[in-house]
Amino acid sequence: MAGLYIHIPFCAQACHYCDFHFSTSQQKRKELIHSLGKEILLQKDYLGNEAIRTMYFGGGTPSLLSFEELSHLIEVTRSIHDFTDLSEVTLEANPEDLTDRRLMELKEAGITRLSIGLQSFQDSMLRFLNRCHTASTGIEAFHRARTAGFANINIDLIYAIPGLDLPQWEDNIGQAIELNAEHISSYSLTIEPRTVFGRWATKGKFTAVSDDMAAIQMELLINYLEDAGYQQYEISNFSKPGRQALHNSGYWNNQNYLGIGPSAHSYNGASRQFNVSNNHIYVRSIQEEKIPFEYEQLSRNDKINEYILTSLRTIKGCDLIRLKILFDFDLMHERKNYLDTIVEKGLAAIHSETLTLTRKGRLLADKIASDLFEVHPD
Repeated sequence: MAGLYIHIPFCAQACHYCDFHFSTSQQKRKELIHSLGKEILLQKDYLGNEAIRTMYFGGGTPSLLSFEELSHLIEVTRSIHDFTDLSEVTLEANPEDLTDRRLMELKEAGITRLSIGLQSFQDSMLRFLNRCHTASTGIEAFHRARTAGFANINIDLIYAIPGLDLPQWEDNIGQAIELNAEHISSYSLTIEPRTVFGRWATKGKFTAVSDDMAAIQMELLINYLEDAGYQQYEISNFSKPGRQALHNSGYWNNQNYLGIGPSAHSYNGASRQFNVSNNHIYVRSIQEEKIPFEYEQLSRNDKINEYILTSLRTIKGCDLIRLKILFDFDLMHERKNYLDTIVEKGLAAIHSETLTLTRKGRLLADKIASDLFEVHPD
């Protein structure tokens, strides 16, 4: 079974940290939504006969979509794909969009899971990030979603924000736990060059939080959430038992997925596609019945490295037998000295032919994965 991602490239305003593709101008919104539906039809054969297990509306701000726009995209997908085993339909939402009426429309359209971008429970931090909502309106939106019948909700939190001290961060975690969301995603603030924060950094107006402080805040988050019954099943994602995000888990478990819309990515096990990150070029190409994407054929090394990178981010870890079977790659033999070192340092463990990172090791997951990559020619 496969996943389908639809990118909605519109936002009411730009968050200072966001590097995803979006536009604050919605003048061509009608044409772009029509093009999304048309691309779904043009891409009908990409996944072969695989049934769609999950749909995910990301962005941008998908909660800006009207009921008619959202229903159109779901119905176009349903018309050409097998929805028999559809288990999760997620929509990312900003709190200010979640009125009682909008929540009712989302339920009626078929959304089963909300991902609400709360980001912080500190008004000063929300202003610094250039979010539209306040802490109180974020909490109110969450409760309205509950009242509307949404029983599967994720909330996003950002840590390592300049000026966010440990007591404030502990308060953020406590308020998130009090909401009792099924899922919490938490990300360290990263400074990307094309963002407002990135431009401030080049001018010396912005100083990022130290790696040590970011690690301390992450450790606090893990401790509090585990005590509250959440499991860190992926480095940045925590869930109540049985409430893991099915769509994102598909990415980490090497499942196929189709991405629709400008900047969307697709993967079928053998190659990747990357749609152009430009609304005008995207619409014009789709109108000509051409999908504007770059193509990457994955080499054996690419596949090995992808599996190592994604699997080590999860609680399930890297299946060393699977590496041998799929890619004829013996990680235990090829990286024995390095593996012995990280196990001795308490960064990793190997049990039953599975390599997993410890809590300490997960703080260094990307570095460890890159050190394990297969770099020899195919």
